[in-house]
Amino acid sequence: MRIDPFSLTTPQVAASILSARFERLSDEIDEVLQGGADFLHLDIMDGHFVPNISFGPAVTAASRRSTDCYLDAHLMITDPLKYAPPLVKAGASGITFHVEAAEHHGGAVAVAREIRKLGVRVGITLNPPTPIERIYPALDEVDLVLIMSVNPGFSGQHFIPEALDKVRAVRPKLRANQRLEIDGGVKVDNIKSCRDAGVDWFVVASAIFDAPNRAATIGEMRGQLE
Repeated sequence: MRIDPFSLTTPQVAASILSARFERLSDEIDEVLQGGADFLHLDIMDGHFVPNISFGPAVTAASRRSTDCYLDAHLMITDPLKYAPPLVKAGASGITFHVEAAEHHGGAVAVAREIRKLGVRVGITLNPPTPIERIYPALDEVDLVLIMSVNPGFSGQHFIPEALDKVRAVRPKLRANQRLEIDGGVKVDNIKSCRDAGVDWFVVASAIFDAPNRAATIGEMRGQLE
């Protein structure tokens, strides 16, 4: 891995390949990373936990062949413990699971501990309607908390500003070596408010990949974070 983002305290921009052109994925990855993105976010959907199917181990492996950067895999799937091992084998650097899905697998603490055994970073997240308190019992078991600022399942949705209330609630509860991430509708015009609320990592999909000048857009985002 070229840089471990957990070793950095500066804001990190993660390009979500959900909005990339898959027919030229390697070129897309090269362009956004050379354009200033810090690492890649992989939105993995099963068509059951969310009403869409995205990709799985094959695209994860293709991403890994294209880069040695951190691959931040967000599992929007009903059975995270079934799919975490093949995703790690394919090259995922970290696995983030949903607290709602963990209820069927012994709870969030148990799921986090099982994923930890795979030798990767562990994250926990929750859907916008889910109270932030649901993730608190597992905070000691994870490296990352991901706050969803859209309802998961599709790229290009509008940012839910109430998500920042969750950011402000959980931020004081995190250790210095834990990171707080936000995903959904993050753009140039709201990224500063996310940073001011306490976010460390910013997942950006369509705002980067649909931009006419991706490097300029990433640079503009970074300017808002200074």
